[in-house]
Amino acid sequence: MAIKNYKPTTNGRRGMTTLANNEITTNTPEKSLVVSKTKTGGRNNQGKMTVRHIGGGAKQKYRIIDFKRDKVGVTGKVATIEYDPNRNANIALINYRDGEKRYIIAPKDLKVGTIIEAGENADIKTGNALPLKNIPVGTTIHCIELTPGKGAALCRAAGTSAQILGREDKYVLIRLQSGETRKVLGTCMATIGVVGNEDYELVNWGKAGRTRHLGVRPTNRGSVMNPNDHPHGGGEGRTPVGRKAPMTPWGKKAMGVKTRSSKKQSSKLIVSRKKK
Repeated sequence: MAIKNYKPTTNGRRGMTTLANNEITTNTPEKSLVVSKTKTGGRNNQGKMTVRHIGGGAKQKYRIIDFKRDKVGVTGKVATIEYDPNRNANIALINYRDGEKRYIIAPKDLKVGTIIEAGENADIKTGNALPLKNIPVGTTIHCIELTPGKGAALCRAAGTSAQILGREDKYVLIRLQSGETRKVLGTCMATIGVVGNEDYELVNWGKAGRTRHLGVRPTNRGSVMNPNDHPHGGGEGRTPVGRKAPMTPWGKKAMGVKTRSSKKQSSKLIVSRKKK
C-alpha cells in the first residue's frame, strides 16, 4: 500500500501523508460482525483517571475478529478487504462454505477471491492457519497463539511477522521481530504470511487534529510542571531533571528499568532476549 502526499495548501497539509488504501475494496462493514464500542476517557469505574492522554476522538464500531481460527476443515473465500478503526492492520471478510462469515487480520498480498482454510491438513500458503508443529522450519508466520485455543497474541499489528527456527520436543522455536527467540507449544495456531499494511509506520500525521481524531489527548512535559505535579518540575527557567535518572510522574525511573516480572512463569520459554 502506497503513501499519498499532498500539496502544501495549508500549514497542516505541509508534510502530511496518508495511506493510499488501494487494497481496501469496500467502506461498509458486515453488520453481523460489528458491535458498539464505549469510550472510557482513561477513567475507571470510580471515575478516577488511571491512564493519561485518552479522550475524545471519532466514534468507532468494533469489528469482531476471529483470532482463534477454529473453523477447522471448512474452506472460505475472501469477500472483501476492509479498514478497521481499532487497529493499524486491515481486515478481510471470509465467507465460509457453510454460510458463516468471519473477519481475520488481512495478510500481505491476500486478494479477494482467494480460498483459505484452517486445520492441520491446510496447505502452506498465505492466509491459511495451522498448528505450529505442522508448519515447516523457515516459514514466516503471524497471529501466533501462546496458549492453545485462546487466540492469537503475537504479531497482530501491521507489517509484523515471526519466523520458525526449529523444534524441541513439544515446543516450536520462533524468532520475533524484536530479536527475541522463544518456545511456543506446537499445538498453538499460527497463520502463514506477514500482516499487511506495512506502510502504516511511514505515515506523517501532519497536524495535531489527526491524533485527536484517534482519541489521543495532548501530552505535557514534566519539566514545565510544578514540583508537586512532576519530579522534573520547578526551578527558575530551563533546568535539568535534578535526579540521577528521568522519572515518571509517580517517582519511578523512566529509562533503563526492566519491567518484566522475574517470577513470570513463561520466562523459562524465552531462549534469548530481544536486541537492545
